[in-house]
Amino acid sequence: MNRDYKLISLSFLLLPLMYGCHRSIGYIQTTVTNESSMGLRTNSKGVPIRKEKQRKELYQLLGKLPDLGRPISVKVVSREERDEFIVEKLLLDINGLELVPAYFTKPKEAKGKVPVVLFNHSHFGQYEVGKEEFIRGRKEMQSPPYALALARAGYAGLCLDGWGFGERSGRTENELFKEMLWKGQVMWGMMVYDNLRALDYLQTREDVDSRRIATMGMSMGSTMSWWLAALDERIKVCVDLCCLTDFQTLIEEKGLNLHGIYYYVPDLLNHFTTAQINSLIAPRPHLGLAGRFDPLTPQKGLEKIDKELKAVYQKEGAPEAWQLRMYDVGHLETPEMRQEIMAFLKKWL
Repeated sequence: MNRDYKLISLSFLLLPLMYGCHRSIGYIQTTVTNESSMGLRTNSKGVPIRKEKQRKELYQLLGKLPDLGRPISVKVVSREERDEFIVEKLLLDINGLELVPAYFTKPKEAKGKVPVVLFNHSHFGQYEVGKEEFIRGRKEMQSPPYALALARAGYAGLCLDGWGFGERSGRTENELFKEMLWKGQVMWGMMVYDNLRALDYLQTREDVDSRRIATMGMSMGSTMSWWLAALDERIKVCVDLCCLTDFQTLIEEKGLNLHGIYYYVPDLLNHFTTAQINSLIAPRPHLGLAGRFDPLTPQKGLEKIDKELKAVYQKEGAPEAWQLRMYDVGHLETPEMRQEIMAFLKKWL
């Protein structure tokens, strides 16, 4: 990682987060139970106990991960005021293994606390891009880039370089996956962990409304969005674009090689389907957008997920909070998709 940065601001934010007190993945321990309005047994925080157990089970499939309660620190490398938004470049010490470069953005004229979107970058085999997608955009997505689009709508944003991407692209995806496998780690799990800790960081910022956090992304970033929202209830709104894939349908249609090696979690199919993971997001608002001709998300699988999630959201009393929109395109964002996304955020965030 290039460390030749001119540090114009430096801050160390220590978070004394104890593992048992952390709000991610349902690790709230309590002996107090209640009955929800839907007849589900809940803990003292109102979280269905069944979902707590499922989140814990899902998280445990992600391999040997760093402690969720380890202190994290942040260096502000630079701060730039542009015409419509402010960009901070950060170095996050969140996993204890390697520093994580990130961009934090917010509207230039923002006052007080603002809602924030944790943006997850895509893959496309372009390992050098990473978080730059958030600031600069990409040809498969609409203009303006999401950093500017979100700022114009009044939202802050945070985007990390994932393992093997952007300024962390010194080692290949295959090399990282193999080394982690030897160590009992799962590459996808390590990527998810970084983003869960990014949520912890966002909650320390005085300019962020921690009660109004959304997550979104395209392709690999789409998958990250629905995994994060399933695992962590601090995320209030989820938007996934072009990667809501039913695993069994992908196998049936011989599409496994279309997804990178990072995507595959050992033993996952013996515990969860795609719909079951996504059901952990309910009743929180969730928008899925997909192309009917996208081989990464076979239409048969999309229809299966949609049917199951409609039933889940209906049961949980929030039928309008789950929406799936399919368009006659492949693996790309259309102007209509962009409009749907911004409207959804405006309504629910």
